[in-house]
Amino acid sequence: MILFLRICTILSWLFIASAVLGSLYQLLAAYAVRRFAAQPVPKPEARPPVTLLKPLCGDESGLYQNLRSFCELDYPDLQIVCGVRQPDDPAIGVVRKLQADMPHVDLVLISNPALYGTNYKVSNLINMMTVAKHDVLVMSDSDMLVESAYLDAVVGTLQRQGAGLATCLYIGRPITGLWSAIGAAGINFWFLPSATVSKLLGGKNGCYGATIAIRRSTLERVGGFAALKNQLADDYALGALVERGGEDVVVVPYFPSTIVDEPSFRALFRHELRWARTIRNTAPAGFAGSAITHPLPLALLGAILGSVARVPWQMLLLPLVLAGLCRFALVASVFGAVAAPKPRWWLLLPRDVLSLAILVLAYFGRSVSWRNSAFRVDSVGALSEETDGI
Repeated sequence: MILFLRICTILSWLFIASAVLGSLYQLLAAYAVRRFAAQPVPKPEARPPVTLLKPLCGDESGLYQNLRSFCELDYPDLQIVCGVRQPDDPAIGVVRKLQADMPHVDLVLISNPALYGTNYKVSNLINMMTVAKHDVLVMSDSDMLVESAYLDAVVGTLQRQGAGLATCLYIGRPITGLWSAIGAAGINFWFLPSATVSKLLGGKNGCYGATIAIRRSTLERVGGFAALKNQLADDYALGALVERGGEDVVVVPYFPSTIVDEPSFRALFRHELRWARTIRNTAPAGFAGSAITHPLPLALLGAILGSVARVPWQMLLLPLVLAGLCRFALVASVFGAVAAPKPRWWLLLPRDVLSLAILVLAYFGRSVSWRNSAFRVDSVGALSEETDGI
């Protein structure tokens, strides 16, 4: 019994110390978000023709409005290429409707089931490149919603001296429902601040698949999309190849929106576990260290174990209050700096508990679920198909 109490005491203080560090991190992240968001949005010196690549799979929520926002961009010479793999994909009907509604837009649809590796999206992109006309290529996920200045900001950043690739952070906007709100909160109040802190501290810029702009010549020099055909983190891999070739990955100080539609806890969990295992493979040390970015559940764990070990309650309450106040400061800062959706404050603790649980589970197994298919990820991030799900 004495040994058990000692172990509880040690673990309690370990969690409390981590929560205090995590609380300080929240303040640093609040500053990092505001500093990054305050940068001026670049304008292009010229507006070269652009091919926008939109790989699609299914008629997801808001797809018509998402695609239409790209069709309405204020840009003079824009080709939009939408690609699907299956001839009966429901996304085809959405694209056909857009073509009918906006006949003046250079909107191309290609359907090709050819596979070149285990990453289906990359195979889709390889097929789409057969009709891409322009030298500047911008890839964007199907759940992105943008405003008219988006492409100028991206192209202007790509024209910066030394830039080989431009990419964007993004804001999560939930459709409806509890699970979508929890998913969006993870993007806005964990992922986005973490990325800006890394940038503030001089870490390598991330490459985010929601937006990637690259010149055709740069893409060909690093091996084209074929170099990514078996990679789970194809965006990260492309950024690494560009940097290895001597050019910079630059993050645009502009925040498009990603539409978050998580119909159930199971869908949210599988989605976020895939993200977590992707990050674990690309940055294992940093991902493990990110445990301290969840001070509320850490302080709660410390309080629970401390109460078992009979630590005075005043000493347990202080870290909880500190964690709560600092977490509040970060969320308020993000909300004010990037116009994120108004947070549901009561969701923050369950959101953070789920994030910490997923971080731990990311180290137990290598299976991921992606577009209703199951894959296994090896130690270098390569995908292989599995016959069973997670």
